[in-house]
Amino acid sequence: MTLSKRLLDLGLALLLLVVGMPLLLGLAGLILLRDGRPVLYLSERMTTPQRGFLLWKFRTMRPDGADRGVSGGDKADRITRTGHFLRRYRLDELPQLWNILRGDISFVGPRPPLRRYVEMFPELYAQVLRQRPGVTGLATLAFHRTEERLLAPCRNADQTEAVYCRRCVPRKARLDLIYARRRSLCYDLRLIAATVIRRIPLN
Repeated sequence: MTLSKRLLDLGLALLLLVVGMPLLLGLAGLILLRDGRPVLYLSERMTTPQRGFLLWKFRTMRPDGADRGVSGGDKADRITRTGHFLRRYRLDELPQLWNILRGDISFVGPRPPLRRYVEMFPELYAQVLRQRPGVTGLATLAFHRTEERLLAPCRNADQTEAVYCRRCVPRKARLDLIYARRRSLCYDLRLIAATVIRRIPLN
């Protein structure tokens, strides 16, 4: 990570925490009142092929001790009423400002993968994770809706895993590697703006 990218992350994260603290506290209170504890969902993700960290999110699903892999149609009935709202506007990801301050992730980069997929595709993620993972990025913006559409019909964890590994992982990786070739502070700012204002072109 370049110094300018790290300074952008720190400055923007601190600004959003100060301005958005009432929203963060309000959402935490809403989850606590409507859905109970825990308010946060912590998931191990990888920042390099060897090093993991705990990614913070607001909880949007009912807990399940047997949970594994990415979310597909098989998990749709576990999403809470509050969770549907949070996911629609990506508000569940606001606690990741803490991960940005810690340096686990950046604002822009590949989405941090679960350890299981890094171990399944070591050569692929050895390339992808040369870039610091991010909250948003080219693959997130260009492929997120397609990924949701592909995974929505899945009715069990094995089917979700098969579709994700076969049809999502390679396509997202290609987009992440395109981002790596184009990466600059100006391009990061464009992708951040495109996350908020979806009409902004990604090229």
